[in-house]
Amino acid sequence: MTTIKKVQRICIVLLIILSILLLGYFILNWIGLWEKLNSVSKFRNFILSLGFWGRSAFVLFQFLQVTLIPIPSPILIIAGSIIYGWAQATILSLAGILMGSAFAFFLGKVFGKKLVRFMVGKEEEKKWSKFLSNCKFSFVIMMLLPMFPDDILCLVAGLTDMSWTFFMVTQFITRPIGIFTVSYFSNGNIIPYHGWGLVVWALIFVVAIVLIYLSNKYSENIEKFFSKIFSKTFKKQK
Repeated sequence: MTTIKKVQRICIVLLIILSILLLGYFILNWIGLWEKLNSVSKFRNFILSLGFWGRSAFVLFQFLQVTLIPIPSPILIIAGSIIYGWAQATILSLAGILMGSAFAFFLGKVFGKKLVRFMVGKEEEKKWSKFLSNCKFSFVIMMLLPMFPDDILCLVAGLTDMSWTFFMVTQFITRPIGIFTVSYFSNGNIIPYHGWGLVVWALIFVVAIVLIYLSNKYSENIEKFFSKIFSKTFKKQK
């Protein structure tokens, strides 16, 4: 394939994705759904109004929040746990988020840097590409911890030499833990949002911040540690 044809194909793909994003945004805005997606109570009422199709719509929105629409995932998970209970919300969220993560990784692998930069911005792409290229095992920890941009990480991971196997194993390990934690604890029955519960939530927040800081600062050490473990395991299997 010539350079001109490659450029033409990339431009066509970018135009298609841009058109889908704009069309999706205007449709969501037009029907008033965009506002509902940023509110737990409004999103809950919307899903309930769909009746039988509510679960399918919920899975679809979890897929979209990883790939095309910047919807905060915790809002959807919390709304799902209120509507369906933590067990169903975990399963439904996991289905949508795993499919969305795989699709985001696919976009990065197939369409490359230009598409990822178009979707997340040049600076974000450069920052995370450099990090993930050198710190593959830190990706596992980042997917476990809150406050990391999971959707961006999945897209950018497709630009690195990370294999499909490593990526999907990471998703199947980390996603259920994060989703279950939000679904199970978000209703306030286990850790209330008042009294002693506020102290516990504050401690959890502080611990998460510390872990994020340490994972960034000692990413090279983490990488070396896991590389040694995996190399030793591989040698023993031989």
